[in-house]
Amino acid sequence: MFPPVYKTIRTPEVIAIVADRIGRHGEIGQDEQRPYITWSIVIGNPHDQISGAPCSDFTSVDINCWHPTDGGVEQLALEVRAALDAAGHHNRVRVNLRDPETRLYRVGIEADFITQR
Repeated sequence: MFPPVYKTIRTPEVIAIVADRIGRHGEIGQDEQRPYITWSIVIGNPHDQISGAPCSDFTSVDINCWHPTDGGVEQLALEVRAALDAAGHHNRVRVNLRDPETRLYRVGIEADFITQR
């Protein structure tokens, strides 16, 4: 139910771009430097079974890469995707835009985690 998102995407390549600016619950401090990553759980489902409590969970997570430049957000998203791929997590891009309020570029990746209980 609580997948290891931070641990999975916190690779040397991602850290080189965002340091520790990775915010859970889709938030990061207003005064944080850019670029950064936010993430939140979209949906979590247990793998139910008749013989007892579920032994694992399937969780979809929304990971958003934020950067002041178009090229920068693309590079950050590629590094996050590489980290997810290396850990064996199915993922897909679900949004690619420029936020009208912050003027930051955003690439949103949805990733699926299966975690054992």
